[in-house]
Amino acid sequence: MNSMATPIQFSDPLLNLLGNFSVEIVSIDKASIEAAGRLFKAGTEVFIASLPKHKAMKQIEAAIDLKGSGLVPVPHIVARNIADRAELESLLRGLVQHAGVDSALVLGGDRDKPLGIYNDSLQLLETGLFEKYGVKKLYLSCYPEGHQRISNERLELARAEKLALAMSQGMDITLVSQFCFDPKPIIAWAKALRAAGVTVPYRVGVAGPASKAALVKFALLCGVGPSLRALQERDGMARNILAGETPEALLREVAVAQEQSPMLKIEGAHFFTFGSLAKTAEWLDSLVDHGVLV
Repeated sequence: MNSMATPIQFSDPLLNLLGNFSVEIVSIDKASIEAAGRLFKAGTEVFIASLPKHKAMKQIEAAIDLKGSGLVPVPHIVARNIADRAELESLLRGLVQHAGVDSALVLGGDRDKPLGIYNDSLQLLETGLFEKYGVKKLYLSCYPEGHQRISNERLELARAEKLALAMSQGMDITLVSQFCFDPKPIIAWAKALRAAGVTVPYRVGVAGPASKAALVKFALLCGVGPSLRALQERDGMARNILAGETPEALLREVAVAQEQSPMLKIEGAHFFTFGSLAKTAEWLDSLVDHGVLV
């Protein structure tokens, strides 16, 4: 099952949550790009991260390859990695014309100094270029544990501005979160979001199966230390996830919360695979017989 198909209803809340999922790879990870078509069913959304040193053409090439495998490429469009309007337009044109891209994750980016004229994702939306090139589904980032450099107040204001603008442009919007290792902030953030009147769907970011060293490394790089510390202090799930096992316990708690409170609108999971795409696919495939999920 994948995010582009009609979800099958299971008696298990976890399987219902995972009836809608996406995975994330890096634009230069040729091995994962080539393997994705074998590992996942047609229509599965594959997000394409592009780091500051990566060339835009690599992202376009990755999108072309994924599209050719029957998957749905969702490129990261990162404000601080783009020099100017002309470069943004060239990137979107290439993604749409050569890879049929119609959805994207729009980000500000983590580099200290912007490469060019754009500082945040709102500025990218204000160009009107997504609408011009027919990119009609946008993913916007969110942070259940907060952001290491941005206050919660600024995050909330920026989210409101981006949602208002994107909706005025007729965009289909989904929030997708940074990964963390504790279900409690994920569920609490969803409740706060709905209490604030935000109704767009929310897809939970989680770390796919990986080694302890990889999880700790990427957690520290991405600023998810709070839940990492919480897990290190807990029995059971802490040892399991940090030992490189699966995020099953975390997702099961989130899935039960969603089943009990449908108003949370937690619509699925987004897997950060850390170069181990096959491990995520194998784990998803193991959850039900006969490869129902992938």
